[in-house]
Amino acid sequence: MARKPSTPAKAPSAEMPIVIIHGPELFLHAEYSRRLIDSLKETHGEIEQFTFDGSTTSLSVVLDELRSYGLMQSHKLVVIDNASEFMKAAGNRPAMERYAADPMSEATLLMRSREWRPGNFDKAVKKTGTVIKCEAPGDAAAEKWCVARVEKVHQVRLDPSAARLLVERIGTSLSRLDAELSKLASSCGNEAEPVITREAVIELVGLGREEQAWLIQEPILAGDRAEAIKTLQSLYDVSRAPSVLLMWACIDLTRKLNEAALMLEQGMPTAALSRPLQLWGPSARTLPLAAKRLGSRKTGPMLESLLELDRRTKTGRMPGLSDAPASREATRRTLECVAAQLADKLS
Repeated sequence: MARKPSTPAKAPSAEMPIVIIHGPELFLHAEYSRRLIDSLKETHGEIEQFTFDGSTTSLSVVLDELRSYGLMQSHKLVVIDNASEFMKAAGNRPAMERYAADPMSEATLLMRSREWRPGNFDKAVKKTGTVIKCEAPGDAAAEKWCVARVEKVHQVRLDPSAARLLVERIGTSLSRLDAELSKLASSCGNEAEPVITREAVIELVGLGREEQAWLIQEPILAGDRAEAIKTLQSLYDVSRAPSVLLMWACIDLTRKLNEAALMLEQGMPTAALSRPLQLWGPSARTLPLAAKRLGSRKTGPMLESLLELDRRTKTGRMPGLSDAPASREATRRTLECVAAQLADKLS
């Protein structure tokens, strides 16, 4: 039997006593929260808002706030951030399921969390409220979003090729895209018909995720263990460079070191290595020096060891590299070990 397509989540509104917003895309958290607050103000006028950290607040505090009347007799908005931590506490989930079955009409409960475990509470909430999952869109959807967003907010037209390059360089995080769009829009100045072009993106937006991955080679080649780990963490956690490309950048570096060592041992001049190994910038000088110092007796085992590690991650003999939220910590540790070990051998 064909799988029934899921029904899109309802947008938050003042008529909903409970709203759950979860997922990794924090830009959408803020957007849906704003829509809910605007709807509440339109319906009730001024509202009182109380925000709690779900990892530290107690069930009694939240329920007391929901069930007590405000000092100004105005409608209440009770917000729980880190809501998944709140729901994990002993007794909280069944108590919240009971509340969802008979919620207060004088208060609205907004629960926000990156992680979320669905269950009976969600089913109860959906009867009168909504549960919204916030995820980054795919590349094509992100490009369309950029075009619409910059026109709506900044009254600037974004060339489709510029949108494509922007997503290629930044990724699909709406928060980061929105910040870059603001920067690009401001660069248009007071033009009569402002347009963000592909050339503007090339000039004003940093390297793409794929290009950034190769930046890990420089500190490794310098033999700087601390800087190699710091760069790896920045590339993986901040720039969101794919783990597969970061691993390949390390393999590519050891391959070039080994080939340079072999070429030098066969009598090839150092200056002649740049073209066949595609070396440029500082690496055109530092890599041949490192290869000459190590020699193929050391670079060969370095390359084979890294290739074996790569094979083991791809054949199930050890945890594979994955950028999924649940696997990022283990993947980061594997990449940190690779970068640190290579830097140590080159120090």
